[in-house]
Amino acid sequence: MVTILNWIVLVLALVTCIGLLLQRNWRWGIGLLAAQYLVIFWLVQTHWPVSMAAVKLVTGWMVCAILGIAQLNKDPAQETETSWPQGRLFRLFTAGIIIATTFILSLRASSWLGLSLPIAWGSLLLIGMGILQLGISAQPFRVILGLLTVMAGFEILYAAVESSALVAALLSTVNLGLALTGAYFLNIPEEEKP
Repeated sequence: MVTILNWIVLVLALVTCIGLLLQRNWRWGIGLLAAQYLVIFWLVQTHWPVSMAAVKLVTGWMVCAILGIAQLNKDPAQETETSWPQGRLFRLFTAGIIIATTFILSLRASSWLGLSLPIAWGSLLLIGMGILQLGISAQPFRVILGLLTVMAGFEILYAAVESSALVAALLSTVNLGLALTGAYFLNIPEEEKP
């Protein structure tokens, strides 16, 4: 039963990653990021106690709240898409390449790290899609979403290796720091931007 739920959560991770890559509305981005933190919670709780995995969920939703408030305070006239290329077909094609590559890598990683295939594939998928998001966008909101997605994949892999409460607190602090940095860069005036 748990294995079936892991595969369902993996499909949810795939949907949230592709949704974050394709969406243009920041509200959808925040919602998909919140759903992605549910994925992180489920995949981390297979190796950590539920109370420690809940820290990831609460921290993730705090990150979503910080970014949502920062976007509410932002001037909508400043919002321009500065990514190359901008076509959805290209993004879907590159997402397909990332999906195939991470599947092949997860077959090796699951046996090497002693993880189940959905957990290894989910973590590598999040890392790959986050790097793709970082590579094709220069908008601060999308860059922060990409960084948070890469961190999410790393956290899932690291949870399988280490179960320290101090490490969980440190990773939560890094996530909150990224969100606060993103909120700062979203709201700096245009004349102060480098």
